[in-house]
Amino acid sequence: MKANAAGSAIDLQACHEMMRGGSKSFFAASRVLPTRVRAPAAALYAFCRVADDAIDLCDDKPAALLDLRQRLDAVYAGLPRPLVADRALACVVRQVGIPRVLLDALLEGFAWDAEGRQYETLEDLHDYAARVAGTVGAMMSMVMATRTPSALARACELGLAMQLTNIARDVGEDARAGRLFLPRQWLREAGIDPDSWLRDPVFSPALAGVVQRLLEAADTLYRRAETGVAELPRDCRPAIQSARLVYAEIGRVVQAAGHDSVNHRAVVPARRKLALMAQACTAMVMSPADSGALGADTSPVPAVRYLVEAATSHELPQRTFYDRTVRVIDLLERASQRQRGAAPPWAA
Repeated sequence: MKANAAGSAIDLQACHEMMRGGSKSFFAASRVLPTRVRAPAAALYAFCRVADDAIDLCDDKPAALLDLRQRLDAVYAGLPRPLVADRALACVVRQVGIPRVLLDALLEGFAWDAEGRQYETLEDLHDYAARVAGTVGAMMSMVMATRTPSALARACELGLAMQLTNIARDVGEDARAGRLFLPRQWLREAGIDPDSWLRDPVFSPALAGVVQRLLEAADTLYRRAETGVAELPRDCRPAIQSARLVYAEIGRVVQAAGHDSVNHRAVVPARRKLALMAQACTAMVMSPADSGALGADTSPVPAVRYLVEAATSHELPQRTFYDRTVRVIDLLERASQRQRGAAPPWAA
């Protein structure tokens, strides 16, 4: 059993390194997570990253999707393929009890990307964001052992907010790759023909208005999500609040550039990230907000309702093997910190 725990620890550490080389904002926030959460968060990130790359980098996208679904079949059968991301995910699935519907929804979102699905309204975009980002919020909440319907709803909505921010930031980059995620209805209301614009993506005041509108929709979701941070374990709040603040700051950078995300890609400077993460650490002793920020409606955004229902209806399994695995990682990290000297986790 000790050998199994050590092997799982090695897989999870490899996933952690994969996250370090991927999303800088996600990795920075993850440094503030307690070890028991950081390891499975890295495993989830690794599988999502591998799955996304498997489809993006493959010419035969239907075949790639079929292969990913078969890999999930193996994970849920307890017989993952001999791949680091699959073995690590299998460990998390078994010990946290992540329902298959969440990962199936994630792959469905990737399938929508592969088929070039169009999004007519904000609600349509919410449906997409629920799959590629709301699912991650739900799984992270489960990893933190927080399964109340309200906390899960806010976690999913934070995922939606982050995805809308990503879309607002990447308008030009997506367009040059032949992709358009801005609601087509909004573009037409601004006097922009979506298909004509996609053939010649140029910035204009009208487009700036659409990007601003999307960021305002994201801000509404960020405000809703803030109330869920207070429901998390106290030692998990700084990391989630950090992610919320850093991603929202991307929107502020886009705004400062006149909402021109065609010619510029917004980047939050490292110094500003550190300041926001330090601010978020006050969440260790303070509740970020009360439920009054939600107004009368505390129900989930419709697009994420089925994710919340799936997560709340799934049983929490025993975590003995998982606890041993995380203990091994914790010991390795403590040894590493002793070698390089103590330092705040967000400064690493």
